[in-house]
Amino acid sequence: MSAIANLLVIAVAVVVVVQRQMRVQRLDTERRFWLLPLILGALALRDPQIIDHQHTGVSVALLAAGLVTVLAMGSVWGWTVRLWRDADGAVLAKGTKATMAAWGGMIAVRVGLYGIGSALHVHQSGSSLMLGMAVMLLVRSLVVNWRARMLEPAGRTAAVR
Repeated sequence: MSAIANLLVIAVAVVVVVQRQMRVQRLDTERRFWLLPLILGALALRDPQIIDHQHTGVSVALLAAGLVTVLAMGSVWGWTVRLWRDADGAVLAKGTKATMAAWGGMIAVRVGLYGIGSALHVHQSGSSLMLGMAVMLLVRSLVVNWRARMLEPAGRTAAVR
């Protein structure tokens, strides 16, 4: 895919995810939460330019640093979501101000990594951003689903923060 198409896919995914995250939604722990990350990851890994072959070592290091960062940020993001049970026992989720701060932190780190790569004259493909988004969404979903399973049974209304 072209760089513009990659950025468009990333932008649409971010808008959809943030919009859904910031409103109360019923959490279905059995749904296929891994599907969007799988699609984004497959699209990203198809790009032969994900690694700059003229600067392979630095390019791989930047990609690895980005993936480690999004692993951490996805986990943080998953812990910032407020979870609770409604009267029917269904798990509800809603992002918090800390969720938005986690997004801001992730964007700042990605901009920093891009700046380092640019300073080192490493070509950086939009596919690395897409792969990072896939990893982050998967980790976030795993954390939220794990936390939802740890909620007290229906009838108790204690919220997990």
